[in-house]
Amino acid sequence: MIRITAASSIGTVVEWYDFALYGAASALIFAPLFFPSGNAVAGVLASFAVFAVGFAARPLGGLLAAHFGDRYGRKPILIATICLMGGATMVIGLLPTYDTAGIWAPILLTVTRLLQGLGAGAEFAGAVTAVSEFTPPGRRAFFTSISQAAVALSFILSTGTFVVLSLIPVETLHAWAWRVPFLASAVIFLVALYIRRRVQETPAFKAAKRAAERHGASEKLPITQVLRERPRALLVGIVSGFGLVNAGYLVNTFALSYITDTLELPALTATVSLLVAAGLSLITIPLFGALADRIGRRPVYIGGAVFAAAFAAPFFMLLGTRTPAFVIVSMTVAYSVGYGAMAGAQSAFLTELFPTRYRFTGVAAARETTAMLLGGTTPFIAAALVSAADGQATLVIIFVIACQALTVLALLCAPRPAPDATSEITSPDRAADSTAPGQSRNDSDPVGSGG
Repeated sequence: MIRITAASSIGTVVEWYDFALYGAASALIFAPLFFPSGNAVAGVLASFAVFAVGFAARPLGGLLAAHFGDRYGRKPILIATICLMGGATMVIGLLPTYDTAGIWAPILLTVTRLLQGLGAGAEFAGAVTAVSEFTPPGRRAFFTSISQAAVALSFILSTGTFVVLSLIPVETLHAWAWRVPFLASAVIFLVALYIRRRVQETPAFKAAKRAAERHGASEKLPITQVLRERPRALLVGIVSGFGLVNAGYLVNTFALSYITDTLELPALTATVSLLVAAGLSLITIPLFGALADRIGRRPVYIGGAVFAAAFAAPFFMLLGTRTPAFVIVSMTVAYSVGYGAMAGAQSAFLTELFPTRYRFTGVAAARETTAMLLGGTTPFIAAALVSAADGQATLVIIFVIACQALTVLALLCAPRPAPDATSEITSPDRAADSTAPGQSRNDSDPVGSGG
């Protein structure tokens, strides 16, 4: 359990360091380098629009990878995605800017962003699927939440990099220094690749494949099984993620530009605030995961959504004071509590909605559809709403509350876990999917009442 969690988490750190690096750069660097214009707001919106392109590619990447992951195994996909993501990020560090290549600069940036999206779409679903299939339900939320915490660690690495870069003169930063963090990702990419190559295939997948072959239940397109057998679970998985994605990207991407452009505070204040917020979430996300193992995934998930909705107005009020200490408190509370509670419960909740035979596909389809709808668009929508309200955050607050309300509604409508999702895994012979298709077990309901 520890070995597979470590291997999955370090890969997630690499993947999301790369992805988060663009998020931080889109707010602080890319607008003047790739989208120069006389209007600062237009430049930021254009930069965020390309940020959203990566999310548009995520469902395609997730479904393609999940298709092969459910048919041939989790391990080869985890290796392939990290190669795709690492390569695309290094290429970004080599791209010409608008001053050098003109219109080709934003075009090439968009293409590499698409490749990043394809890799990221497969990464997280594969990581949490692999971890969930090695862990018993009574500890599943905790261990899968470590992959969520790894995403926060990636934001610390990427944002910390830009804290250092912010100390560099602007001329030097725009000339060449912004390329360094993208090229430096090659080091941790190679380390993660080495570790992932040593991971074994999950016993649950092996048992599920044997069972499917015995009963003639092999499916050429796992997504058709998801749509035919668990459509309600898929819909709940998609909508339940609205609140988490909205809360996450409101803080780790939109707030950076809001603090620097709208509130006109130094970029260092924004990045340090995110560093503190993500740092504390490294602790709170696993703690909320452990809590979800004790009282259930759904109560913790709902609690996080309700908190995020209630804190939306105080969040912007504290930012509006323009006092660095209050800005840090606001960012930290929003990310480590509201987002942290939802992140701690989400991975176990999603993996238990689908049986092993098509779990990778179900998780990827649900999570990446949510990411496409709200992940990349949340910073863009929020920036547009602030602009429409003459710098006021009222419309953004309503936007946040609406997303959290949809999450709560979806969680209240959640179906019971898949029949094999609550079986403890102690050996390959007792893997989660040793139950044949069509059979059922007398399972507990960790979604609502704890494992």
